[in-house]
Amino acid sequence: MTSIHPTDTPAPRRRWSRRRRLLTTIGASLVLVLAGGAVAVALTVKNFTDGIVRSDFTLPLVEEPEADTSEQNILIMGMDSRVDQNGEPLPDYVYEALHAGNADDGGYNANVLMLLHIPEDRSQTTVISIPRDDYAEIVGAPLGVTHSKIKEAYGLAMQERFTEIAYSDEEYTEAEAYQEARSAGRQAQIETVSHFLGDVRIDHFVEMTMGGFFYVAEAVAPVTVCLNQATEDSYSGAQFAAGVQELDAQQAMSFVRQRRDTGFDGPFLTDLDRSRRQQAFLASLATNLQQRSTLTNPKTVLALADVTQHHVALDSNFDVLGFVRTAFEVSKSGARFVTLPILDFEMIDGASVNTVDLDEVQGIVAAIFDGSYFTDPGADGGAGDAGDTGGTGDPSADGAEQPAGDADAAAPESDLANAVPAGRPGESGAAGEPLAVYDSWDQPILAGSLPCVN
Repeated sequence: MTSIHPTDTPAPRRRWSRRRRLLTTIGASLVLVLAGGAVAVALTVKNFTDGIVRSDFTLPLVEEPEADTSEQNILIMGMDSRVDQNGEPLPDYVYEALHAGNADDGGYNANVLMLLHIPEDRSQTTVISIPRDDYAEIVGAPLGVTHSKIKEAYGLAMQERFTEIAYSDEEYTEAEAYQEARSAGRQAQIETVSHFLGDVRIDHFVEMTMGGFFYVAEAVAPVTVCLNQATEDSYSGAQFAAGVQELDAQQAMSFVRQRRDTGFDGPFLTDLDRSRRQQAFLASLATNLQQRSTLTNPKTVLALADVTQHHVALDSNFDVLGFVRTAFEVSKSGARFVTLPILDFEMIDGASVNTVDLDEVQGIVAAIFDGSYFTDPGADGGAGDAGDTGGTGDPSADGAEQPAGDADAAAPESDLANAVPAGRPGESGAAGEPLAVYDSWDQPILAGSLPCVN
């Protein structure tokens, strides 16, 4: 069998590139699309569910809950591949919009990893972003790799399974081998994330291709976003002014792909700022879907159903229609976004990685799960609730509005000190929602406002 780079496992009959740092897509887009669901979406999706790629996974390190719970933890995986779920290439116009090469580029890194936590009482959902370059233990040590970037578990296990199939006496068609290898990749990635977060229970997964995100953006555009500074990037095709703006699908891809500024005197951006862009886009998309009749348009509904069928993979037990109902319940209070912290950027075994304090990471996840992470510490003389401006000044001094819909929820004191829920004077989103300015990737994004980001 041809030797393949461990993190860039190829589809059959295709040359595989080692380009690893281009943008993946956002699997969470599917979740937020469904969250704005209506009867029309549910009925349409029902007709397409038989064609969705599905696979099983297990979590042997996770203890079974003592009782059934309606709490849900859903892992969102956005893949770096430039093909659909069957390994087929995308249309040329999509590659032009992606600014990310063609079907031969990319690989099978899970470049977007987000854990969607829906509490049992259906109160506010929290999306936990896991930086893709976090240095982590790779469960099962595929290809003998015990530790690497957390995103690489998928590709390592996928290549290992391809190799096993190549030397197996069992007969596989090319398509069967491809799906079998991808299933192994999902298992390794889900198990690795679960272990990294403290052996947490993961109930379901949603995996989406890069092309899938483009088609979602195309179906629901325009989507309103806000930037703190004007910026440009020749790699992603980004060319944005400061302030509130509406994006078409191609601009949306540039917005969520940008991780550097190549202009003169632009903002300093990193891969972590790109994760923040993805969060901001999803927060805006959720608001967009709630406040517009996007999903009553038959053309839009059919387009989203097609995305689900060709660019999404789900676990075998994922009930799409049931999730539509659950997501509609929790969408009313919006979602908060938390990015797990890192210690530093370091070089390990020739790779640039994020080092982390594992105890801190797992403590934050546990606090989110038990509901204490956003508990208001004001009664103990600490920081106030989410309506405060943290360390950025009094909103009354500049006429800024406060985010609505999250008045009794607050981040821990250390996070609230950095949160910036004060909006820009005289400016708001397309739907009239107040703005919240976030000038750092590690500030929790609170619900009820349009986030302005770097």
